[in-house]
Amino acid sequence: METVRVLQLGTEDFSKVLQISKCAEWYYEPDFTELPEKDFEVVILDREITSDEFDYLIEFMRAYCLFITETVPLKEGDRTQELFIRKVGKRISAEELRLLLEEELPDYFPGSYGEKYRLHNISVAQGFKGNVLWKGLEKAELEGDYGEEMTQIIFWRNNLPFAEDLSLDLWLEYEKDDTVEISLEISAFQFAYSTEPHFYNVWNFSEKELEDIVCISNKSGKRGFIFASLKARGKGRLSVIALHDRKSRRGKGSFIPGGKRKVTSKREEIFYYFDPGNLKPPLNVYFSGYKTQEGFEGYSMMRRMKHPFLLISEARLEGGSLYIGSEEYESTLEGILREHTEKLGFKNSDVILSGLSMGSFGALYYGCKIRPNTILVGKPLASIGSMAGNERLKSPGISHSWLDVLHKVYGSLDSDAIERMNHRFWDMFDHTDWSKTRFAVAYMIEDELDGNAYEKLQSHLKDAGARIYGKGLHGRHNDNTPGIVRWFRSQYQAIMENDFDKTGKKTGAQK
Repeated sequence: METVRVLQLGTEDFSKVLQISKCAEWYYEPDFTELPEKDFEVVILDREITSDEFDYLIEFMRAYCLFITETVPLKEGDRTQELFIRKVGKRISAEELRLLLEEELPDYFPGSYGEKYRLHNISVAQGFKGNVLWKGLEKAELEGDYGEEMTQIIFWRNNLPFAEDLSLDLWLEYEKDDTVEISLEISAFQFAYSTEPHFYNVWNFSEKELEDIVCISNKSGKRGFIFASLKARGKGRLSVIALHDRKSRRGKGSFIPGGKRKVTSKREEIFYYFDPGNLKPPLNVYFSGYKTQEGFEGYSMMRRMKHPFLLISEARLEGGSLYIGSEEYESTLEGILREHTEKLGFKNSDVILSGLSMGSFGALYYGCKIRPNTILVGKPLASIGSMAGNERLKSPGISHSWLDVLHKVYGSLDSDAIERMNHRFWDMFDHTDWSKTRFAVAYMIEDELDGNAYEKLQSHLKDAGARIYGKGLHGRHNDNTPGIVRWFRSQYQAIMENDFDKTGKKTGAQK
């Protein structure tokens, strides 16, 4: 069980009168004195705060982790209410406080973790006599007769560790014919080399239950492993796309407290996290890059900027599918961007879209729809079709993900699919009014993935009235990520200082 740092301000130390979870590292302050300059995972207020306390708490606590008891007044314009709004606080009753301290504190553990079972670790049950087709790292497609009884059809090799007190969220991505019914079986076991495995818990999740995330918890007091298998019955097609496992916060947020998730009708997920910051423009949006460990990227960097920020992440294919997809998927993501812009009372010209590598494509692609103040990217990727085409000769073995993206979107890897993918972005880009948008780009001069992305952006913006400037560093795509990030951060700061004054109002650069 991970340590959770808890700060309580009030006239009575709750740890003396209530049972506190053993995970808590407890700090009680009757009067504000000197506290370590380190984040607290949870803050509980049982009294109003002073201006000095506000300055400390706004710096050293996360949003969605502030709890204020019912006896504390929230008066318009005072510091306690401002903290409550900016940190998305929650009022709690005496019973909710007891539940938080006794049972829920472990859900606010620092960090996050999520992953998916590797697709190539799927084994098809020996008894299955139908057809099996592997489509790269996109999916495994089965078709045939699964029988009249629920029978194991596939299982995943490489069992996962299942630590004491661990809770896991599981999400299964799949497609199937209506004539096929499935269930997911998860078995927890202990293993010793001298004996047979000892199974101490088994969960069976029906197709109905799998419509949402399912959660398993290790309350046995034993360390072990979990084994996952998929059962089916009926006849027809069944495609297994991914089984995701994530350290659970039991409803407190996806990956981090306050993290949210939307799912399309095809079971594709979009993750987003919003922090109100100082409630002043700009809204800084950061698209996570390619990553096999699921979760958000850029949290600490964006939080240090103090302005409102929105993190976007996805977990399709091996490390992400470049935020491109069906009309439903893209309209859902666009809706998230617009929802939070409007929630703050901002305009599109109060938004900065940003990202590195795979995240750069998200910023550029949705920039066509949002037309923000600035698109700030590092190691830009734009011609996705050409990236897939480069895999055979120009960048062999670097990553097969672009081939998977191309096939996922167009169902083919031929030259026509490559051209269609390239035109999908560039045609939209060329029909966008960029006259009020700035482009700031850090790129690798010898980039083997999309080596002329910066030059193409310049060319396509030549007559668009947009401002574009860049910084080139020698090396291939991943040869100098620290240098790219340093420039990226410095430009972020400069753009905010030049386009927005200290009150958060525009300096007149854009209307």
